[in-house]
Amino acid sequence: MSDALRAALAKVAVDLGAEGAEFVLERPKDAGHGDLATNLAMVLARVQKAPPRAVAARILEALDLPAGTIEKTEIAGPGFINFWLATDELASALRGIIAAGPGYGAHTFGEGLRYNVEFVSVNPTGPLHVGHGRGGALGDAIASLLEWTGHTVTREFYLNDAGVQIDRLAESLWARVQEAAGRPAVIPEGGYHGGYLRANAAQVLEQEGRAFADLPVEEGVRRCRVLAVRMQREEQDRDLASFGVRFDVIASEQAIYDRGAIPETLALLAARGLTFEQDGALWLRTTDFGDDQDRVLRKSDGTFTYFLPDIAYHVDKHDRGFDHVIDVWGADHHGYVPRVRAAMRALGYPEAFFDVSIVQLVKVMRGGEEVKMSKRSGEFITLRDLIEETGPDAARYFFLMRRADSQLNFDLDLATSQSDENPVFYVQMAHARMHGIFRVAGVDPDEVDADVRLDALPAPEDRELLKKLTAFPEITARAAQEREPHRLTGYLEDLARLTHGWYHKCRVLGEPTEVERARLALARATRIVLANGLTILGLTAPDRM
Repeated sequence: MSDALRAALAKVAVDLGAEGAEFVLERPKDAGHGDLATNLAMVLARVQKAPPRAVAARILEALDLPAGTIEKTEIAGPGFINFWLATDELASALRGIIAAGPGYGAHTFGEGLRYNVEFVSVNPTGPLHVGHGRGGALGDAIASLLEWTGHTVTREFYLNDAGVQIDRLAESLWARVQEAAGRPAVIPEGGYHGGYLRANAAQVLEQEGRAFADLPVEEGVRRCRVLAVRMQREEQDRDLASFGVRFDVIASEQAIYDRGAIPETLALLAARGLTFEQDGALWLRTTDFGDDQDRVLRKSDGTFTYFLPDIAYHVDKHDRGFDHVIDVWGADHHGYVPRVRAAMRALGYPEAFFDVSIVQLVKVMRGGEEVKMSKRSGEFITLRDLIEETGPDAARYFFLMRRADSQLNFDLDLATSQSDENPVFYVQMAHARMHGIFRVAGVDPDEVDADVRLDALPAPEDRELLKKLTAFPEITARAAQEREPHRLTGYLEDLARLTHGWYHKCRVLGEPTEVERARLALARATRIVLANGLTILGLTAPDRM
């Protein structure tokens, strides 16, 4: 349906001046408004400043759908177009779901586009906390949705392994090494106090020998710098792997310095006339490109700001041939977005090249009270703590079930409960129940025939469930386009509600032959859609609960 609407848009967009307009096709909340509805006419009307209902009529004239697809159309309210699916279309949809199987809901509109999704990208100075977990779940789900819609995606982790924070980490580890060797030591100002460094220090002495603690301070700190980064990265990789998050590329900030990208970037900006000297510092003219003030690249003491290597890093992404880059950043980086966007504009990159998804804070709650501290980190709840308590599926789902730019209260009691109140348990149980039908019947679901008569599904719950299944491709497309995985979790919860209701009200086995065959096909299709949705989100689809 969405492809047909895009084709109709192409026919009328030249006159309306709205080529490539974005629109919504979704299932209305009120069944009286049809099976599907679109705001396309209102989108075009805003561009043209034309009456939306008149534009809707033009769209319907241009809409070319196969016979038997739509039973009825209606122009409603300010210009919505409502569609009622024909019986033949529903029967065809059921066959299509089963035929596509693991590929149902996939799209090809992203073919030929290369995306870089960079996420987590934490300093290697300590354990991952729950905020990193939310960013990891979001970045991985965005990448998965883009892949599901045909895009070529590279998942990337930017390792902030240069700068003062790494110096403080090395000095802090050296102090813990001295402490482990029985000597008095003090963590430097601005250093790291977490208990994890005591464990790292014990590991250093075990691997390097007791004589390591006797090294000259400068040599010991230098070696601790390498060891600390390596140990923290290994730990972060283990935690991310247990969370089901993987990366294709680990990019290094230090490597940017080592390969001379900083002077190259400065020369590139200067050649475009984008830099100027003031008060002994070097500035970038970001106000010319939408920022609220110009930004310093090199401070008066000769050191570089973080902004400069970040520009160099995005130049590198552009030079690697990516059409679009999506950075997943924490809420504390919200104010950083305009300056990076201004730098990309200054370099002449397309407006769509750079995009950011902001992840808001996470509060971990138990018994209605916030849980603030981990013994291991000394300051915050670690991702590992959370995974060990809830499991990776619950953690990922809870991180994804709200808009990323809204604060999240993570309810540990709810996430660990095995009840219908727990949304991930509820969705996974719906999948398990569908599989259970085949297990009881002694039937392989993959052998169930999809060629059934729709009139063999007599209950209203049969058709409501089937109509919900047909909405899945539109949900995946919209979630990918908007970079909003929570659209998919919301859909899965609605689908699970209909699935559980159908399971209780509509008997499958022991019904007349045609009804049993049709409902087995519907159960198979439901199982496919639930599994596909869970897979996109990086969750398991269990056959038993």
